[in-house]
Amino acid sequence: MFQQGRLAGKPKPPKYRKGGLNVVTYPKQALRLIDGSIRIPLGNKVKVWFGIDSFTIPCPRNLNFKDIRELRILPRNRCFYAEFVYKLTAIETSLNPENALSIDPGMDNWLTGVSTAGTSFIIDGKHVKSLNRWYNKKVSTIKEGKPQGFWSKKLAHLTEKRNRQMRDAVNKAARLVINHARENNIGTVVFGWNQGQKQQSNLGSKNNQKWVQVPTARLKTRIQQLCEQYGIRFIETEESYTSSSSFVDGDYLPVYGEKPDDWKPSGRRVKRGLYRTALNWYINADCNGASNILRKVSGMLGIALSGLSRVPLTAPQRIFLWSAKKIKRRDGVLTRPEVSA
Repeated sequence: MFQQGRLAGKPKPPKYRKGGLNVVTYPKQALRLIDGSIRIPLGNKVKVWFGIDSFTIPCPRNLNFKDIRELRILPRNRCFYAEFVYKLTAIETSLNPENALSIDPGMDNWLTGVSTAGTSFIIDGKHVKSLNRWYNKKVSTIKEGKPQGFWSKKLAHLTEKRNRQMRDAVNKAARLVINHARENNIGTVVFGWNQGQKQQSNLGSKNNQKWVQVPTARLKTRIQQLCEQYGIRFIETEESYTSSSSFVDGDYLPVYGEKPDDWKPSGRRVKRGLYRTALNWYINADCNGASNILRKVSGMLGIALSGLSRVPLTAPQRIFLWSAKKIKRRDGVLTRPEVSA
């Protein structure tokens, strides 16, 4: 398929594991619920060698044991995770599919959303980028002067901490998008995404590192999962020329690789985050891109764009995943409490 041009990436042979830990899977038939704990068997050989035949882990309070289909023990960076596979029940909603929310992913503005219900928001991504920068700096300091492939307990701890922070950011951002859709009676979510955009990025070594390490693809997948759970239609579309074209002036939006030679946008980006249209309107540049993403599929989906007015394009609400406001105590010491979004 790769030689025929039907496969984007060249396939590689699998890397066989030489020692170490691996994933262990238990089907539902092997598990037992005893006094609120799940008994996991270890087999006769382990019983002969070590004198134990099983171990137990607490059953999650938000999960019914009858719904569990499979249990996986995942070793990651000197930690063990219990991953439960269970059937997810759909939540019935009566959202209007003619109301659409368009999402434009980025870096400093991780997600920019504009809806036909007259709302707009920006989920801040600077904190996520800062966490990755802190991790890269720590790893670089520890690995300085060490041989290729060096690994240690401290590196495993730092990596696991960073992975947990990214997982928390993905879950928070996806939940914010779904809550926004439910609160504003939005039944369609359109996500702009170019396949292979991270692999083909050419932003320089530093910016490439920042862009690639932000888990936007995982965030897109999580939003799609929640849309399926809440009965929201999820559409993924390519976003070529959506940032340079002017939504207000109705510029033609060509597909990547099919741009006419005489094509030129009506407006332009005057500075970072600000777009000037041909009518001399100054609007948010990312909101302009998100609106153009929705315009690419509006005809196919039968969505009216009259709700995309000047106000949501100009003044979107900025949402922070974590807030760290300084509070001065009586003794004069500053504290930074973290409040989840």
